[in-house]
Amino acid sequence: MPTEHLVPIQYYLELGADFLNMNQLLGKKIQLTATGSECLQCHAPKEIYRQGFCKSCFFETPNAGAWILRPELSTAHLGIADRDLAFEQKMQLTPHIVYLAFSSSVKVGVTRKTQVPTRWIDQGATQALVFVEVPNRYLAGVAEVALKAYVSDKTNWRKMLQEITTTSDLVALKKELAAFLPEEVQPYLDLNDTAVTTMDFPVLQYPAKVKSLNLKKQPLYTGVLQGVKGQYLLFDDATVFNVRANEGTVVRLEVLD
Repeated sequence: MPTEHLVPIQYYLELGADFLNMNQLLGKKIQLTATGSECLQCHAPKEIYRQGFCKSCFFETPNAGAWILRPELSTAHLGIADRDLAFEQKMQLTPHIVYLAFSSSVKVGVTRKTQVPTRWIDQGATQALVFVEVPNRYLAGVAEVALKAYVSDKTNWRKMLQEITTTSDLVALKKELAAFLPEEVQPYLDLNDTAVTTMDFPVLQYPAKVKSLNLKKQPLYTGVLQGVKGQYLLFDDATVFNVRANEGTVVRLEVLD
């Protein structure tokens, strides 16, 4: 779901050439029906293997290269291709941000500079701070690997989807962790960059305990939309639906009232 960083964050569900503002559906009864699948790459009605791709496309498309989930494996800065050097140079040889964010707890992560603050919103972060900006994905990956020895690089999605009343001093943590940056990344560190970005999610009510909707096991679901956070839809019966994790699944959405 594309987003706008407003107060609260605005969510849009893409429907072919059109879109739907999900904020306007809060408090309304919605029915989701799984009707099939479509690979994001070849658009064939094949079974989805991973990340919205059929099995053959997953192992062929540069959009699913190992460097996407593990930035330290990037090699475009060396002129070495993984799957498609031109694509990888375009994606890897661009400014990247290593950041600290608070979602379920404090985490460290990597994103392209152009994806700020979209990446933070997608992860359900309520606060985020730029740790360091570097010129390519490899250096960002190297920094992340070093920092995740002290701060998690994972989000507890269940905890993130419950009401969070605590915060963290990200500025103080940045100063504390600065010494652990690898030597090759130290020249890019700016300790004066202390601007913390906050995110306000459109949630009427948080679930006390979440249960995930699996459309393969339950292809028809009806519930009242109570909120949107990260890339999840939150419903009145504590059911949550991960839109991003279901990429490639063809779903019919109906507003019942």
